[in-house]
Amino acid sequence: MRAWQVTELGPPMEVLKLREKSLPSPGSGELRIAVTAAGVGLPDVLMCRGHYEYRPELPFSPGQEFVGTVLEVGAGVSFQPGQRVMGVTSFFNGHGGFAEECMSMQGMLYTAPEAMPDAHAAGFVIPYHTAWIALVCRARISADETLLVLGAAGSSGSAAVQVGKALGARVIAVAGGGDKLQRCVEFGADITINHRSEDVVARTNEITEGRGADVVFDPVGGELCAQVVGCTASEGRLLLIGFASGKWGRTPSHEVVIRNCSVMGVFVGAYSPDQRHQVNDELLKLYSLGKIEPAIDRVVEFSDVPQAIADLEQRQVTGKLVIEIFGAD
Repeated sequence: MRAWQVTELGPPMEVLKLREKSLPSPGSGELRIAVTAAGVGLPDVLMCRGHYEYRPELPFSPGQEFVGTVLEVGAGVSFQPGQRVMGVTSFFNGHGGFAEECMSMQGMLYTAPEAMPDAHAAGFVIPYHTAWIALVCRARISADETLLVLGAAGSSGSAAVQVGKALGARVIAVAGGGDKLQRCVEFGADITINHRSEDVVARTNEITEGRGADVVFDPVGGELCAQVVGCTASEGRLLLIGFASGKWGRTPSHEVVIRNCSVMGVFVGAYSPDQRHQVNDELLKLYSLGKIEPAIDRVVEFSDVPQAIADLEQRQVTGKLVIEIFGAD
């Protein structure tokens, strides 16, 4: 089968090559799956450059998120060949979703609802599970609270805006530029802040009449992470999600104490498969009610994988970028 593989570390356009590849037979708890569509995420950029926490041996196929049909299963797997599933690939072993077939594991998969389009299923699990676990499991957000979402036009940010709104919170979305801010409004944001022309901390404090945001969702990191402690409410929660800026944020401990707020790490992998299935069930209820829906920037062809990853790296994507793989020429 054909697969995009990183043959050396560097810029996605230079290091991704379309090659023939074979997959091993599934071992215990493993599955081999025909990929229908795959979601593109920042970790794919980082893996190409060798900057991600998981670094598969070269050559490897990136691609964390996908939807597809089970082809073959190993021992101890409850899914059956022919079932449509969505979830996370075994990207850490080099068998990611930017290929006609991928590998995955029992605890990382979910039945894809029949009514959910491929593009939605391919970009559902990682961003929405992250948003739910951050806002519900970690921050325990309530309907009378204010949620500040950094990087709100991105994949995880747009999911957080939607989930926060569905839970009844007032949502302030931070993004760069008019088009992205308009999309944030479409996602459900009540108020937007343009970080390119406005002071995020000052504007948030103005909006909240000096109180600050009760919950801050931060997939950006970098300098902004340290700054937003200054607009986090007393007893507020600053959620550390990722580092889209290229650097993890460092929070000033003195400011955290003075503001009487908490800094919380969010890692979906810390939760058991059973817990994540419960999260998925809750999210599918919201999806079925039309309260959340993956914000698809566009769906591109299998041949465009390198350009798609490069576009994400250059911040030319709003919401989720999806690769259509099944039936590709």
